Parts: sequence; structure tokens; C-alpha cells
Amino acid sequence: MKALLLTEYKHLSIAELPVPEPGAEDVLVQVAACGICGSDVHGYDGSSGRRIPPVVMGHEAAGTVAAVGSAVKGFKVGDRVTFDSTVYCGLCEFCKRGEVNLCNDRQVVGVSTGDFRRAGAFAEYVTVPERILYRLPEGLDFAEAAMLEAVSVALHGVAVAELKGGETVLVIGAGMIGLLLLQAARAAGCSRVFVADIDATRLALAKKLGADEVLEASGAELFAAVMGLTDGRGVDVSFEAVGRNETVAGAIDCVRKGGTVSLVGNIAKEVSLPLQKVVTRQIRLQGSCASAGEYPEAMELMVAGKIKVDSLITAVAPLSDGPEWFERLYSREPNLMKIVLDPRILVAGEVAGR
Repeated sequence: MKALLLTEYKHLSIAELPVPEPGAEDVLVQVAACGICGSDVHGYDGSSGRRIPPVVMGHEAAGTVAAVGSAVKGFKVGDRVTFDSTVYCGLCEFCKRGEVNLCNDRQVVGVSTGDFRRAGAFAEYVTVPERILYRLPEGLDFAEAAMLEAVSVALHGVAVAELKGGETVLVIGAGMIGLLLLQAARAAGCSRVFVADIDATRLALAKKLGADEVLEASGAELFAAVMGLTDGRGVDVSFEAVGRNETVAGAIDCVRKGGTVSLVGNIAKEVSLPLQKVVTRQIRLQGSCASAGEYPEAMELMVAGKIKVDSLITAVAPLSDGPEWFERLYSREPNLMKIVLDPRILVAGEVAGR
């Protein structure tokens, strides 16, 4: 099979690899769409330490069942499917509580570290355990389905914030996850949603997707704008979707006393914490990792049109264009959101599945 292989950092090539053999509890999926995640781009240059070459990356995927293992009962050849990026054991204390994202033996599709290596979906075929597989509804095409992993991450970030409905919230960062957090917060019943970024183009998209106010500001300017919109009170919940010192500080500054900051962004390994502000204003800092069973909800909301992803897909391209798209994303070319690769076609031309 053809696969997009990271042979060394900053070098991707189309390689010929064996079609993987599914184990007894595994399913072989013919990949029809796989999105390039920001974490793949950070893995591309080695900065994350979680894409040690050689590795086939890719975990935001959908396709068709091509073969099933001997113990697989819930799926058959021809089923349209997607799968969670998290491969969990199902046996540890966290899995038994439904917190599969915290599994003691957690692995991730398309990730290689010093502890594990698992081939991903930038390839014609990938094998995954049956337990992380989901059947796709007819209302989702494959490219849209490749967005389900990102949508589930946003839904999880909202879920752990424990919203009651009616809140005023701020989303900092109008990238992919931030724009999905905006829609997830709206679907959860928030009364007002503000989105902040320093990119006017992304903010225009946030407005189109339902933001009540978009704020092209950061630091003291952002704080002043949020205080003006909330009569000096601050928002009930801040969703931080970047993961840098200045944006985490902004999320803390802009939340009200007793409010919640949901930390979803994950770029910097460490940030400084304004401890006295957090303690004296009794702010809850809530980390959010991946997702934990939100896929069915994500599919339901997307089919119902409550979460829209079409405008977030910049291009659907053949697998052979993968190296070029990675380089464009890595160089931070403006106005790029989600790039979806379709391994069923290997040269430029009409893309199947859209």
C-alpha cells in the first residue's frame, strides 16, 4: 500500500508499505479521508517528541471496513466508519470509569514515542481495535467525518467545564479547536460567546459561525474589551485554545471571580501561573485532554447542523500532495485551516467521497 511516511524530521515521502494484518479484535479500514492535525505539524519537526521517525502519522480519519479480525462482532466489510484517536485498554481504573482519555496504557493512532509506536491513517489502510470504532451516519461524508476527532475534543473541553446553561464565555484562539469550542459552547446552551484572536480573517469566520462578539485583541486590550462587555464582571468561563503564556494569562484575567478556565490548548510544555489571581479570586483551572466518548454526540450535532465544519475544511487533496501541504502548514501560510488527505487517490484530480 501507499503511505505518507515521516522518514526523518521535516521530510515526508510516499512509501510502499505492507497492508497491515488485523489482529483478532482489530478492523482493517480503507482510509477515505484523514485530516492533518496541528499535533502532526508539531510532530513533523520533532518539537513534540511524539512522532519519532519512521512513522506514518494521521489520526483524524474515516473510511470503509476492508477486513475484520476473527473476534470482531460489531462491524462487517463495507461499513462506513470512523475511529477515536485514543487506543485505550478498557481494563484500568480510568477506563472503567469511562475516562478512557486517561487510560494508564493509553496509546494514540499515528503516534510514536519511546513507549509505543502505532501506525496512523496517512495511508491506504490502517488497523484499529474494534472498541474505538464508530459507524458513520449517512448524513456525513468522509471529509466531514475526518473532523469528528477535532469536534469531540471541543465537546470534551466544554463538558469538563461543567456548564449549566446561560453562561457568558470567552474563547481565546480562533484556530480549528477554538472555532469548534465556539460552536460546542453554543450547543451547550451558553447565552453569549465571545471569541478573541489577533487574526482578523479567523475572527471573520468566528462571526460567521455564531460568535456574539469577536475581539481582535490580546493582553490589556482584551481584558478591557471583555470587562466592557460584561459590566466589569468578567465571563463565567474562559476556553483557552492556544496554550501559551500570554493566552493562558488572558483567560485567567478575563474570567469572573469563582469562574472556570478550561485549558484546551497545548503548545507550550510549561506556562507561568498568576497564582495569587487564581487563589484570591477562587478560579477553577480545568485541564482537558483529548475526548472520552463524545463521538456519538459529535456525529449527532454535525448531522443536525448545530456544529458546522464545511467552512473549516480548506482543501481535500490526494495523499501525494501531503508533503507540500505539511510544508505550507509548517510555514504558517495564512488562511489555512483543515487539510484533508484522501489516500484513495494518489495524484491530483477529482477527489472521491466529497
